[in-house]
Amino acid sequence: MYLIFAFFCLSICYCWTEKDEKNESFCGLLKQQLESTSVSIEIIKNGFHREVITTTEVSPDLLNDLRVLLVHQWPRGIYVDPYQLASLSEHSDWQILIGSAIDLEISAHKTSGFVTLVYPTIDGQTPRTLKITIPIHGRYHEPSFVGKTFASVDLEPPELLLWTNKCPQLYNLELHTVVDAPCGADNSSMCPWIKAQPQQEKSHVTLQFPVGDGSLVTPVCGGSLLVTMMCCAALCRYMWKHKIH
Repeated sequence: MYLIFAFFCLSICYCWTEKDEKNESFCGLLKQQLESTSVSIEIIKNGFHREVITTTEVSPDLLNDLRVLLVHQWPRGIYVDPYQLASLSEHSDWQILIGSAIDLEISAHKTSGFVTLVYPTIDGQTPRTLKITIPIHGRYHEPSFVGKTFASVDLEPPELLLWTNKCPQLYNLELHTVVDAPCGADNSSMCPWIKAQPQQEKSHVTLQFPVGDGSLVTPVCGGSLLVTMMCCAALCRYMWKHKIH
């Protein structure tokens, strides 16, 4: 009887030890992923309606169930159209969660930046390279009274977060930051994500959007008022001449 009990206890201890060793191995692989990633962005198209291509490079020695999250911090001079993104995500390999309501009509100086969470849809093993294209739109800026013809908007690459259920000791990984974020775009639950440190320094992209000439406000308004008054006078004269009541 004692031998059976001892054998049972040894079996449980062996299983726990083996499980801990596997978890440590998975955590070690995850740490390697964090130190061998890179994120870059590219802007295509011109004018107020453009596209941001985000390229994420990860290590080839990936965990099978590794999940990726891209956190975009958008400046106030740019907005995304939630309806457009909802339509695109139905036919794309990613889903998006917008952190706040977006007014599509308001000008840049009357709004603030916002955050989006992008979840790539991955089936099976995570590919080495992930490319995600998101359409963005420039906001109208205040007219310039000092001769500026363009307004500059700096766009930073997104933060890369990783998560796997095979490494429960995320908070024990040294020199890495763990943050809580929604597990998916449905925002139904929270998960601990670990922030990756890209190999290269973050390099922002600067966008240029045209602005109006503030010195022309007075002459344009005055000219518009004068033309309106002349048209009204001509119309009144025509109605008086032809006795139109």
